[in-house]
Amino acid sequence: MGGFGTGLNALDLSGSSFGMGQGLDVQSIVQSLTQAAQANETQYTDEQTLYNSQISALTNINSLLTSLQTATQALQDPAGALAARDATSSNSSVVTATASSGISTGDYSIIVNNLASTAVLSSQPQTSATSAIGAGTIQYTIGSENYSISVSSTDTLNSLVSEINNGNYGVTATVIDDSQGSILALTSNTGGSTGAITNLTDSSGLGLSTAVQGQDASLSINGVPVFESSNTVTGAVPGVTFTLTGTSAAPVDVAVTQDVNQASTAINNFVSAYNAVVQAVNTQFTYTSGASSQPPLFSDSALQQVQSTLATDINYFTSGNDGISGLSSIGVDLQQDGTLSVDSATLDSALSNNAAAVANLFQGPDYMSGLAGQLYTDLGNITDPTQGVIALDENGINQELQDVTQTINDFNTNLQAQEQQWTTEYSQVNATLQELPLLIAQATGQTSSLSSSSSSSSSSTSSSS
Repeated sequence: MGGFGTGLNALDLSGSSFGMGQGLDVQSIVQSLTQAAQANETQYTDEQTLYNSQISALTNINSLLTSLQTATQALQDPAGALAARDATSSNSSVVTATASSGISTGDYSIIVNNLASTAVLSSQPQTSATSAIGAGTIQYTIGSENYSISVSSTDTLNSLVSEINNGNYGVTATVIDDSQGSILALTSNTGGSTGAITNLTDSSGLGLSTAVQGQDASLSINGVPVFESSNTVTGAVPGVTFTLTGTSAAPVDVAVTQDVNQASTAINNFVSAYNAVVQAVNTQFTYTSGASSQPPLFSDSALQQVQSTLATDINYFTSGNDGISGLSSIGVDLQQDGTLSVDSATLDSALSNNAAAVANLFQGPDYMSGLAGQLYTDLGNITDPTQGVIALDENGINQELQDVTQTINDFNTNLQAQEQQWTTEYSQVNATLQELPLLIAQATGQTSSLSSSSSSSSSSTSSSS
């Protein structure tokens, strides 16, 4: 690291102003020496600042790469956005539908003859839910199961509801209050015809009767009769759920198609994430003529490797595939600065008319060999927290930062010791300077004394002669 200079030779006192006996301004002298020595520390603090800037830039780029990997996975995932399906109905007041990802697209003609219903028994209005009910027995059958509910003379509608719902009677009991009083309703726990309540007898005086018959939904799908116990029809067409909302003798068309909105959004998200990485890398590689410094990662080899990998993957090309050979085929074009732009009309057309080929472009036949699959794998290697080029680069810079930080700490420790040494040396010099008047006076007195003694001796010699 080099020395700081020691002793009086470390400071030029030729221009100093001090009077006889006044001494030196030790504090000012030591401060000047320290400031001069600290100039040697600048190169180390500059390195420390650079390393911190490099780590910050790498952390930011690694975060952007991770976001790009997430956006890429949405295109590589076989159940992701490119496999999303949209189901539309020509008459939503009769039937609506949803479709699972990845199923085949197609059109379905639906006729709804009747909706499913759940059986309900209702009583005659009672004075209140807390009034006593006449004793008796309620009996009924659901499917092949027979049920019997005993009603005591002290039971009320509220107590009966609690007893039924806490027991195993195949129904759910509720109290409905209207302008005529309180009504007991027993709703079958099983929908459709299998939940129909039959063989009803009631000697309790509640006057239970059938309010709603339990029946199955009846519909046809592409001419095939279908019966369901609820108005949500699943399994008739794998991956498609039909929700029945009304009846109609006229066919209702349900179309299962590629979900263009989801796919387009995912591709645009991918482009935005890719551009964010490219722009961050471009910023680090932008040279500014005449500037006192360049970006912290201007010549970083790891970042150059990242740039090269991205450029290779984004230029993926496949032959055939119904003319969807690369990103430009779907309206995603490479710009001069390495970023991507999207022609929305071209993209939507490709998704609407050639969804399978677009998916194959990104996924390949095995979901990993297409553009998105290859890029996803490469991004995983780049951002690997132990062996990725970003992590290795950051580890190396962190080591350099630790080394230069230790150098600065050692420098400051040595400088503190040197300050103490300078203080001691110049304090000694100062003490000597302050003693000079006394020493000079003593020397002058001694000289005068010697001179006087010599004169006296000479006079005596002359007289004797």
